[in-house]
Amino acid sequence: MEQFVGLDISQATTQICVVDSKGKKMWQGKCLTTPEDIAKTIKAKSPSAALIGMESGALSPWLWHALKQMDFPIVCIDARHAHGALSVQINKTDVNDAHGIAQMMRTSFFKQVNVKSLDSHRIRSFIGARAQLVGIRTDLKNQIRGVLKTFGVLLSQSDAKGFAGKVQDTISDQPLLRQMVHPLMEVLESVQNQVRALDKLLQNYADGDRICSHLMTIPGVGPVTAVAFTAAVDNPNRFKNSRSVGAFFGLTNKRYQSGEIDHSGRISKCGDRLVRSYLFEAAGTLLTRIKTWSSLKSWGMRIAKRSGMSKAKVAVARKLAVIMHQMWLTGEAFRWSDSDTAAA
Repeated sequence: MEQFVGLDISQATTQICVVDSKGKKMWQGKCLTTPEDIAKTIKAKSPSAALIGMESGALSPWLWHALKQMDFPIVCIDARHAHGALSVQINKTDVNDAHGIAQMMRTSFFKQVNVKSLDSHRIRSFIGARAQLVGIRTDLKNQIRGVLKTFGVLLSQSDAKGFAGKVQDTISDQPLLRQMVHPLMEVLESVQNQVRALDKLLQNYADGDRICSHLMTIPGVGPVTAVAFTAAVDNPNRFKNSRSVGAFFGLTNKRYQSGEIDHSGRISKCGDRLVRSYLFEAAGTLLTRIKTWSSLKSWGMRIAKRSGMSKAKVAVARKLAVIMHQMWLTGEAFRWSDSDTAAA
């Protein structure tokens, strides 16, 4: 008789439930959250498991890859979908969740998610670390501006001397303010140095990667956007068509339809938030800073004239995701004009 296993993973221990093809619970227990301990327990309690399920989460990539290498029939399911299915239970416990996941495996009532390669996860972690430092840099600058405003000191808008130069010139004759701001400026300088170091590493990686270098030929797309996009997509062949990539990054409108009601809302904002923000920035660069005109820029400017620049940036960001995926798949060059499209 087929057996199905549900894993409810926590940081220290993992609850395991085994059910048969009729849904009868055969075994319930827990083990340490390590691939070796989970594998040992499953081999002992369900050696012929037809399917093993686990929710997506922070530990999922590590455990999924390790168990997959041991030839276990492991699948990773969408945590939001699993939450909806498990929320019908009256009592929310790890034991009940493991049992519920096992039943989802038995009935095939789950949405499987793609688990990216560990290399892609490493690159994504690198991108995330850089984003954290950039956020800290912004917070420090805002904190310094706020401290100075309290005493009526306003920084000039000129970028000629940089932020540190403007602060130094503004408070040069105010010793007390210098003492207050100095520690913040020291930390800011250290963070800026680390951001520059990461940017250099990121640039070197993008220049040495064939796919990233190819995507960077698109106007507005720089090394950060190209690297973040390729790390998030991981395998371009997992999308049936390029249009799905826009929805994957949450750049398509949500829809609500029930009876006579049918309306579209704002973009879903699903998927990788960082990649979505980088695509939005790339779209803004293309529309406002790139001097050379292209069919994509013309299309975006027509939307901006009709609906505003913000909506135009979202539309161009979605189009950029589609174009980047198509260029990755086919290896073709970016098409600057409609004549390029016709020639192709």
